[in-house]
Amino acid sequence: MAVFTPVSSAAAESFLGSYDLGELVSLKGIAAGIENSNFFLTSTRGEFVLTLFERLSAEQLPYYLGLMRHLESRSVACAAPLPNREGKLLGHCEGKPAALVRRLKGSDVSDPTPEHCALVGAELAKSHVAVVDFEMRQPNLRGLAWWQQVLPDLWSRMPAEMVRLTQDELQAQQGFHQSPGYLGLAQGAVHADLFRDNVLFEQRTIEASSHASPVLGGFIDYYFAGNDAFLFDLAVAYNDWAHEKPENGQAMLSAYAGLKPFSPHERQAWAMMRRTAAFRFLVSRLYDWYRPRPAEMLTAKDPAYFEAILNHCRSSEAMRECLP
Repeated sequence: MAVFTPVSSAAAESFLGSYDLGELVSLKGIAAGIENSNFFLTSTRGEFVLTLFERLSAEQLPYYLGLMRHLESRSVACAAPLPNREGKLLGHCEGKPAALVRRLKGSDVSDPTPEHCALVGAELAKSHVAVVDFEMRQPNLRGLAWWQQVLPDLWSRMPAEMVRLTQDELQAQQGFHQSPGYLGLAQGAVHADLFRDNVLFEQRTIEASSHASPVLGGFIDYYFAGNDAFLFDLAVAYNDWAHEKPENGQAMLSAYAGLKPFSPHERQAWAMMRRTAAFRFLVSRLYDWYRPRPAEMLTAKDPAYFEAILNHCRSSEAMRECLP
């Protein structure tokens, strides 16, 4: 989330006018994220998030919006687009495709506990079960084909050490993606970007106790979603939520397996899939670092974070890690 396209009050009022959601009270840009223009929109009938899509086309967007509606219909805790008066999920604002979702309660957590991770693991498993009958398909647009496309251009801009690391890992990933173990993994529509800033929590104090327990508000920002291995989705979350925190990882994996047990293929592929997930975001951050786009309130994220995670995942210790 960021602001690439400013939205005037008049444009926001016009867009809101296509919904039965009252009058505009306020509009505030959201600084986090790097893909779309996002705003907190408050009307006389509630709080919402307005998203203007900067890269995704109107032809691609039905997949994302349809997935969010499908998950909501299966009681998965997630932000889902609202239909306008004509029953459409997609409109236009400031010349860009745009959608409106109800703002979920809660906030993201920068330092999650095992309790947070167990909630995420269980809800992620629930979402993977829920998409079994989701019929729309779209590939993960930031997968292997994209890495092969963008890395050659980036190599001329990067330090030699990073070039060596990404060339070696790309070769390893090409082999992994062609292996029987990878091809045998269960697949479906996945979030593919379930970082800590894409999950909201509330804190509620249990009666007769001073302990405040986290309550899942829901998953947000499905605009990197695509059809991919469910294990990839889990590895993306694991790398961000549980890196260097074994207790967090154990809580997430155990909660996930409690609802969706791991297959033999998934057990075999886990260590390598963690590398896949780390590499996907290292390449994305390198791309944004060396090929920045102008935007209000946008700061490119340092690739060093995922360079460190990838190097850890490539270590002999990490390659011996197993699923519960």
